[in-house]
Amino acid sequence: MASEELAQKLQRRLQLEESGAAPADPAAADPGAADPGEEQECPRGSADAELSAKLSRRQDINAGAAPPRRAAVFNPYTEFKEFSRRQIKDMERMFRLYDSGRDGYIDLMELKLMMEKLGAPQTHLGLKNMIKEVDEDFDGKLSFREFLLIFHKAAAGELEEDSGLLTLAKLSEIDVSIEGVKGAKNFFEAKVQALSAASKFEAEIKAEQDERKREEEERKHRRAAFRELKSAFTQ
Repeated sequence: MASEELAQKLQRRLQLEESGAAPADPAAADPGAADPGEEQECPRGSADAELSAKLSRRQDINAGAAPPRRAAVFNPYTEFKEFSRRQIKDMERMFRLYDSGRDGYIDLMELKLMMEKLGAPQTHLGLKNMIKEVDEDFDGKLSFREFLLIFHKAAAGELEEDSGLLTLAKLSEIDVSIEGVKGAKNFFEAKVQALSAASKFEAEIKAEQDERKREEEERKHRRAAFRELKSAFTQ
């Protein structure tokens, strides 16, 4: 409770300093000072301070002045287990293709270009609504994780038929086996029962390793052939 009271007072003081106004009472100026009636106002004041902080960050985000928050390490293969490694790699290639700014995000204009290329142009409001459906951090653009959420929601049947995101998922060249809003969820449930995500993951890693070994062997053969040809000319 003491930490909540101190947080409330510090928040009040910061708000006064930002507005340029002097503290109206000693308790606002000194976070450790006693505040009459604090016991009655503390629970409500703490909630008000938390709400004020959230509203303040939203205003900063809208103004483009919010500092980025450190996010936990994101592993798409463990978080989106319903998709295979190859499917996630295909989604990553598509994401990078339209991330023309190379900043790790697809913004409104890049999404506009994507939908035009897919043959389903959207209005400005439609594009904003598309981003809003999966924009978890309210920054007005799509991170790679939020991009994967589009296909996750489509496959789970969580998007409306008239959703621009469902249109994006259906028109993309990525085969995520979307059979419509009703059939997709049943499809993935059956697929998970037939083959576990762990075995698929291991099989795909082995296939990638075998492919790299084959390419390395081909390079060795080419180098050996080149050396033989070079020695024949130098004799």
